[in-house]
Amino acid sequence: MKRVLITGANSYIGTSFETWVKEHAPSITIETLDMRQSSWREKDFGGFDAVFHVAGIAHADTGKVTEEQKALYYSVNTDLTIECARKAKRDGVKQFLFMSSIIVYGESAGIGKMRVITSDTPVSPANFYGDSKVKAEEGLQELVSEEFKVVILRPPMIYGKGSKGNYPLLAKMARKLPFFPDVKNQRSMLYVENLCKFVSLMIVNEECGIFFPQNAEYVQTGEMVRLIAKAHGKRIRLSRIFTPFLKCMSFLGGKPGRLADKAFGNLVYEQDMSRYQEDYRIYGLEESIQRTEKKS
Repeated sequence: MKRVLITGANSYIGTSFETWVKEHAPSITIETLDMRQSSWREKDFGGFDAVFHVAGIAHADTGKVTEEQKALYYSVNTDLTIECARKAKRDGVKQFLFMSSIIVYGESAGIGKMRVITSDTPVSPANFYGDSKVKAEEGLQELVSEEFKVVILRPPMIYGKGSKGNYPLLAKMARKLPFFPDVKNQRSMLYVENLCKFVSLMIVNEECGIFFPQNAEYVQTGEMVRLIAKAHGKRIRLSRIFTPFLKCMSFLGGKPGRLADKAFGNLVYEQDMSRYQEDYRIYGLEESIQRTEKKS
């Protein structure tokens, strides 16, 4: 049995992992700790085999943020993470897992341009959100020892039932629109149940290091929208008529350009970076979307 403490109550990843473990990994038991109040520091981490740290501030519109808000990102994403890891090590926990992000490599390439991250690609955060993750990673790596293993996960966009961010917006458009842009882009993405399987393997195998989990196939935005529509018994037509307009938005930059690049730009991990000794990619793209879209 592995006892795991999830630090960060009510987070999407933490809640998804707890639910998945109950059904698929009976050798793992979960306890969750709310980090929003200072009382978490009084919790004894002793007796837990691993801490899965998911507390943090998610990516937001970085274009309109005050200096005070930026400071909060560093306080939560960096300082709180390192403080939690130090406590875990001090209390005798053997493993600490941290949810970082592909964002540590910066933004995606513009429409029509390809960007492939390889094992030689250096981190290059484009904003304070990515930088707060990088600084947390640096602090965690200083704590690594034979007795204290650190797993840093740098996933791409995570989607699944109840997810936030870009996926719900795409799903809404898939249900409402008769047409959608057919832009030939590629994105690395990760279905949440594939992530949960991967995290369970990290814990059971007592891993240490930096990992890059992703789905087995890259995703084209238009194809994902088509599959979402299909899951609802709807047919949506993909059209290239919108492509010149989207390319113009990307070229002009600003907020419209950032939104166009975020939806239709290119950003992938080289597939070799994401392979593991045991298969964690239990659901392909179409099945993962069917599972996401089916009614509870």
